[in-house]
Amino acid sequence: MAIDLTKLTAEVAANTSVTTSVETLISNLAAQIAAIPPSNDPATQAALDALVQQLNANDTGLAAAVTANTPVTPAVAAATKA
Repeated sequence: MAIDLTKLTAEVAANTSVTTSVETLISNLAAQIAAIPPSNDPATQAALDALVQQLNANDTGLAAAVTANTPVTPAVAAATKA
């Protein structure tokens, strides 16, 4: 019985595309909020700062999850030991 990897390959490609889009969205949104001129209202500025911090944390968390769930291939493992 032959295994048809076509559907799985398509799913992985779609997932990769979505993940990349989410990373880009989070990074760009954080940069746009950070680029807003400083507010004279301390509460507004604190809220903007908190949003940027949360978006950056989300981006870092997403990247960490991807890294943690990506197996290291032997070629990569050998290269890191050299």
